[in-house]
Amino acid sequence: MTPPPNSNPHHWSRIRETGSATGIRTMVWIRRHLGRAPFQVMLALVVGYYYLAHGLHRRTSRTYLTRLWHHLHGCAPRNLAWLGLRHFWHFGQSLIDKIEAWSGIPPRLRFEAGARERFLTAVGSGRGGVILVSHVGNIEVCTAMSDLREEFHATLLMHTHNAQQFDSVLARATHRKNPPEIVEVSQITPSTAMRLGQRIADGGFVVIAADRVPISDDGRARQREFLGHPAPFPEGPFWLSTLLRCPVYTLGCFRETGHADGGASRGTPGYRVAFDAFDDTAALSRREREAWIDTAMDRYVDWLTRQCETTPLQWFNFFPFWHDDPDAQPTATE
Repeated sequence: MTPPPNSNPHHWSRIRETGSATGIRTMVWIRRHLGRAPFQVMLALVVGYYYLAHGLHRRTSRTYLTRLWHHLHGCAPRNLAWLGLRHFWHFGQSLIDKIEAWSGIPPRLRFEAGARERFLTAVGSGRGGVILVSHVGNIEVCTAMSDLREEFHATLLMHTHNAQQFDSVLARATHRKNPPEIVEVSQITPSTAMRLGQRIADGGFVVIAADRVPISDDGRARQREFLGHPAPFPEGPFWLSTLLRCPVYTLGCFRETGHADGGASRGTPGYRVAFDAFDDTAALSRREREAWIDTAMDRYVDWLTRQCETTPLQWFNFFPFWHDDPDAQPTATE
């Protein structure tokens, strides 16, 4: 049995995001008024400080990188400290892109082969659906896909308490008038589920990450092998998919370094988009739900593993994840 997640002070939902409102506004001001290069300099200082000052996030990053390297190469990574710093730097770069997206500067999206057609077909069908995502890449910039089809309306299910200060200050600082609809996942009630069902009935999409354990003490999780070690994955996104009885898709949005800093006249970052059909629960009977969830979770973990293999420095989950990670134990100390 997995211990109740909220009994662990290092559970991701109990760790506050760091940073002050003044600092966030300053970073936004530098990016908007001085440009990308001065912002990069300031970001390097912030990332360096964060890497040195936050031991828990530094350790969990190293745990992930070590296990991924063993999975890929059968050995530990060389220069782990430098690799970990690069991991933090990639996360910082994703914040730049988030600021630009919230400021109305759309990222350049490059769809994988067939992905654009699959996306347009899904939106054009009018059926809506559930989109399973992860903390690999920068899923928030995918709201720019509404530029391809105005009918694409996404409702994001998120745990927003930790990032509430960042998002609220960012919204005010960038003057964003039409942010995507966000539903707090720790507050899903029957009425919320009905509202999500209506979104899908209207042809909209519900977007939810399935690579973080449940928030509440009674949240249900199932153990899966991830990068060679047992880890808890939430059942919630898959139960929701069965209840909403709709098409299910996977979506990934991965930063491409080669596009980020040169070549294009706009100088905006480029992202590779992977959009695929995952399943369809419309005809799933009640007695089939349990078996479907079990196999669907296996397929999701396989998908997540492939994303980490392809973009190893873009899984931004700086919290204890595996059962056998010492920091995941309730008695762990900073």
